[in-house]
Amino acid sequence: MGDLCLDFRKGFQLPLSSKMCLDNYLSISAVSCFFFLGPAEGVVDSLSMEEERSCTNLPPSSSLGNSDSARLKKSIPNSSLLASLGELEFRKAFLILSYSGKKKLEDFLTVELIQEIKHRPMIRFESEIWKVMGCKCIQEEERKKNVDWDSGRTYLYRCYVDPDATYTFKGPYLNKQRTYLQKVVGDENVIDVRFSDGVVGGHNSSISNVSNSIYHKVAKEGILMGFWRYQFFVFKDGGKTEKKKNPTSQVKCYFVRLEADPLVDRKWRHISSNMSIHEARRVFMHVDTVSSMAKYMARLSLILSKTVTLEVDLALVNIENIADIPCLGPDDHIINNEDGEPLIHTDGTGFISEDLALKCPQNMYKAKVMVQGEFEGVFDQSEHERESSVMTISKSYSQEPPLLIQARLFNNGTAVKGTFLVNKKLPPKTIQVRPSMIKVKTDPTLTNTQPANSFEIVKTSYRPKRTSNLSRYLISLLSYGGVPTEFFMELLLNSLEDARNAHTNKRAALKISVNHGELDDFLLARMILCGIPLDEPYLKSRLSVVMKEEKKGLKIGKIPISESYFLMGTADPTGMLKDDQVCVILDHGQVSGEVLVYRHPGLHFGDIHVLTATCIKEMDEFVGNSKYAIFFPTKGPRSLADEIANGDFDGDLYWVSRNPELLSSYNASEPWVRKYSTKNASQTKPTDFSYEELEHLLFQQFLESRFHPSYNVGSAADSWLAFMDRLLILGDDCAEEKRCLREKILHLIDVYYDALDAPKTGKKVEVPMKLKAKMFPHYMERPNSFHSKSVLGLIYDMANSFQTTDLPSQDAWKLPCFKEEVPSDCMDRWKEHFKHYRSEMTSAMRIDDKAAKDVAADDVYQKYKQILYDAEEFEDSTRRKEDIFNEALAIYNVSYDYGKFSFAWKVAGRALCTLYASKQDKVLIVCQKSVLREILK
Repeated sequence: MGDLCLDFRKGFQLPLSSKMCLDNYLSISAVSCFFFLGPAEGVVDSLSMEEERSCTNLPPSSSLGNSDSARLKKSIPNSSLLASLGELEFRKAFLILSYSGKKKLEDFLTVELIQEIKHRPMIRFESEIWKVMGCKCIQEEERKKNVDWDSGRTYLYRCYVDPDATYTFKGPYLNKQRTYLQKVVGDENVIDVRFSDGVVGGHNSSISNVSNSIYHKVAKEGILMGFWRYQFFVFKDGGKTEKKKNPTSQVKCYFVRLEADPLVDRKWRHISSNMSIHEARRVFMHVDTVSSMAKYMARLSLILSKTVTLEVDLALVNIENIADIPCLGPDDHIINNEDGEPLIHTDGTGFISEDLALKCPQNMYKAKVMVQGEFEGVFDQSEHERESSVMTISKSYSQEPPLLIQARLFNNGTAVKGTFLVNKKLPPKTIQVRPSMIKVKTDPTLTNTQPANSFEIVKTSYRPKRTSNLSRYLISLLSYGGVPTEFFMELLLNSLEDARNAHTNKRAALKISVNHGELDDFLLARMILCGIPLDEPYLKSRLSVVMKEEKKGLKIGKIPISESYFLMGTADPTGMLKDDQVCVILDHGQVSGEVLVYRHPGLHFGDIHVLTATCIKEMDEFVGNSKYAIFFPTKGPRSLADEIANGDFDGDLYWVSRNPELLSSYNASEPWVRKYSTKNASQTKPTDFSYEELEHLLFQQFLESRFHPSYNVGSAADSWLAFMDRLLILGDDCAEEKRCLREKILHLIDVYYDALDAPKTGKKVEVPMKLKAKMFPHYMERPNSFHSKSVLGLIYDMANSFQTTDLPSQDAWKLPCFKEEVPSDCMDRWKEHFKHYRSEMTSAMRIDDKAAKDVAADDVYQKYKQILYDAEEFEDSTRRKEDIFNEALAIYNVSYDYGKFSFAWKVAGRALCTLYASKQDKVLIVCQKSVLREILK
């Protein structure tokens, strides 16, 4: 049989003479794809190896055809090293794979070493594996040196397939959020698979005929990892917004494994090892019942939303189906759209009882990044312990329920997507769902699958900023509607003045730091508010960075405007609003008067509506004191949401403005009505195919999305902006050109809206050549450009002329009150930590991918915050404050001695702010971020 070489990435042993057969086996990429892990079989046949060998039969893969299953019985030979790896926790085994790069494990590992270290804590285990093999196989920046391995955060595992038929594993990465897929099957059973389109051997590997690609072999035979096999399960594109930015960057593909890890308790899982891929998908929803292949993955990918679980037993909840409210004509007949389907006023919105809504967190961001770990721990407790834990978690939530909840409801094969309005009139434990919310229906013939039922919260209505940002689209439409250029230029000038004075004026500095608070978790605002002078080295340098960000945003039209908000929309439950009225609930309840209402990414001249905000007394009977939403009427021949950029109520945000200057100058246009429609494509259903054919077609859809993306959304939007720019500068003496431009724009808008919905409708949308702009205004920064004198061109030029300043490198000094002597042991300890930090951060900064670089840098800072606080943040720490302050001072002095300010403030910023304020002997005043924003508006 010859010498054996062990390749854990391929999951089996093979003769060295056959090693070259691997060249045509596997590959991975920069588009993400989810695969499900099933039985590790099919490898021998796929490599065309006919040698007889001793092997153990595993259950056949039911995702393959019968003939394939029959000839894929042979599997992994016995191997003491593989067996030892199989005894490890999955995260440890995966770390070994990740650290091996593309080298053979047996060159570095022995059974004895694995047995010696397998029970060590993850921190020590990682250190040992890095010394033994990681430092010899991969780059320093790829090292996973975490201190919070056991923090309850989500584990992310990635596999990169290259065009030369090799693949590598990377991770585990730690994340604060978890998808519903991960909750049901477990982190260790989901791999994010990325397929490469790089250049190999001097040839471009982009797939010219993706249907015959080697990647289909990966999907069919799975990705082998030791004794386990991961199979293609689901993919998802990045949605409408991401698609316009980059058609390929957000295509996510995941493989999943089906059989349980014997070391992992799966008592709360719904997946069993004898399931096929199709049966496993039915655990989430009966997705085979969708009406077209185009909708299959669009619906299944609902399980990829990052959510918080509503802790309630759905078996005890009354889930009712209620009718949608149709749009009626003057004689009360139901009005249909161009496809013959009834128009409705309640598209995507239902109701939830107050007791269930009270279980929802008010702060969804905090719940997603903090509570989720606690929820995961609940799964491993007894029933009594789970109830106690949920009760404890629920106590941290507000006693006022969120007014509107965007969620996914999975129940007995049905998949529901939409928003749920709190309804105090409903009896307890009641959820009401409308037909427009049901994306996948239950198949009554399927009775053997144990469903994974759950109510998964995506977001809730929240207090909006009182000042929102405009956009190029919005400015163009407002300008077309009569808002003078001077209005926008004055707003821009005010913002530039704030930015210009940020180094010398505390109010201006505070305002700009609050506007960009998400960049640093409001650290700059904390520093300013606790009294740190504006010329403090770190504060001064970061203000320069924020000023540049402000300039960047202003150049593209992100200009702050007061009395304007983004609110989730829903339908009026009282039925009392007229067809030109809305009900808007803000901080102090319902508001009245005229408002402008718009929804991104609306491009039509009539996508900005002038409506009357009306107080409805009966609304309180439904929502009580809950706040923050806009209600649209359920009367009239057409839904107002549909008139505004083809909107609905499944979670869309609507821009609502009460700005008096806008209202006084804007003249509304007629609402959008489709004039040009893309022809419907002939649709096939999932049930029209065998399981093997269906898998092939689904993966083909992924490959098309990944390697042959549609640029129609971006192309249509860019051409629209170029034509709109020209239209805005034409005078009345150019009536014919304006008429032609308007006609082009109206046609382009219909194409644009069709392109946005194409992934769900299956329509083949193309932007006609006659509608493609050949020249673009200079502010779009395209090669073939002209200098525009429109309002957007003027905004760009003025913002671009704004000069930002950088902190001189020699401008470094310490705050006097932080110069006090620090215990020597603290200084010594943090000098050592700082040395390691510099090495780790240098490695992180070498990463080419910006997103990956940011994550790596954040992980480095988080590591040292964990060391300092023994928690994620200062407020969560149980350490003695005196000890924290001593170490914070040590960090500060070590960092400033080296002239590296970021380490001190990114790691110990909150502790240093608290310490500085206490040393000023002043009384502190607590202030909410939202209140601060309102004061600074």
